[in-house]
Amino acid sequence: MIVYLTWKSVQNRKLTSLLCVVSIALSVALLLGVERMKNGARNGFTNTISQTDLIVGAKGGPLQLVLYTVFRIGAPTNNIRYSSYTEIKNFPEVDWTIPISLGDAYRGYRVVGTDENLFKHYRYRGDKGIEVLDGQIPKGVFDVVLGYEVAQKYQHKASDSIILSHGISERSIMEHSNTPFKVVGVLKPTATPIDRSVFITLEGMEALHFGWEDGVPRKEKDISPEKLKKENIHIGQITSFLLKTKNRIQTLKLQRRIDSFPKDPLMAVIPGVALHELWRTLSYVENILYLISLCVLAVGLISVIISLYTSLNERRREIAIFRALGSGIGKVVSLLLFESTLIVLTGIFIGIILLYLGLYFVRPFLESNFSLFLPIQLLSPTEWLYLGGILLGGITAGLIPAIKAYRNSLQDGLTIQV
Repeated sequence: MIVYLTWKSVQNRKLTSLLCVVSIALSVALLLGVERMKNGARNGFTNTISQTDLIVGAKGGPLQLVLYTVFRIGAPTNNIRYSSYTEIKNFPEVDWTIPISLGDAYRGYRVVGTDENLFKHYRYRGDKGIEVLDGQIPKGVFDVVLGYEVAQKYQHKASDSIILSHGISERSIMEHSNTPFKVVGVLKPTATPIDRSVFITLEGMEALHFGWEDGVPRKEKDISPEKLKKENIHIGQITSFLLKTKNRIQTLKLQRRIDSFPKDPLMAVIPGVALHELWRTLSYVENILYLISLCVLAVGLISVIISLYTSLNERRREIAIFRALGSGIGKVVSLLLFESTLIVLTGIFIGIILLYLGLYFVRPFLESNFSLFLPIQLLSPTEWLYLGGILLGGITAGLIPAIKAYRNSLQDGLTIQV
């Protein structure tokens, strides 16, 4: 009986009920969407690098080392000797290493000098590796591979020739015009800083600065063609390197050994620990998103109260008749509570549909433009908790107008209003 009366009541107020359902649906979609974006930002941040036990660089701040090595943000405090890198690379505990050499840019995108180990061993988001979309990895001195975002922005493809700039500024006035590089490949999108990087060989990074002295280019005639051959290039220093041990139990021991390395002032950082600390420093962003979620939830619940409360004037005669026929407080209250529950449940269901539709259509845009990876997956326990809170809040919201309705006097309800 209650179900039938509730359904008829909703039908009699189609527009009001529809607006309330839409309000709840949008609130649910926004709340879950903000939660997905918050978790996506955190996971994308911490999963930028995986399966790397240590990041090694010159002594300084651990966060700064992670930022310029992994995220290409900021500038290194100092470089380290290549001979020191080679010695640590050959430690018996070390499985593999990935050298990183920074210092130049291409139209604001950082140039990374490295070797084939980056494309062989670098992992992100668990066990995903770097893959080439078109062409091959850089092997020659003047070969360059572009991250997906760089290639898309400037419409580059294999065989194009590009000029790299000195320094990391987007508007550098000093260019390495005497050493043009040939694009030999474009990488597949990863939604990580890899997409915003330009990769060359370590020998290419050295050759890039032949003919330069104290940041100023000398005359081109000073550069010998023989000197630019790969076998004749001596690598003097790199910025940092990634390292994986053969057994993770050895990580802390190797970290202490590197921190006290006698030939170079080095520092080894565990990526997971540094990223966790870095995220904690940015926790205010997460708190703001959480506050937005609470505000969205509050707006949705208030809309239920407003909808039911404003409909009381239309229903005063209806409720008064119920009371005149002997209906007690239980039936009157349960009628409005059931109606609010029906509205909220319908809104939650539609909101979940809107969430997944939004993820399906918006996810590629967020991934390509903001490197924000949002997987389409089942609702998490936290999201179910949010939905349970919304349902409970909706039932509670229906209780306020229900009590108000019962308090309306019988005489007031039956009197014809002029």
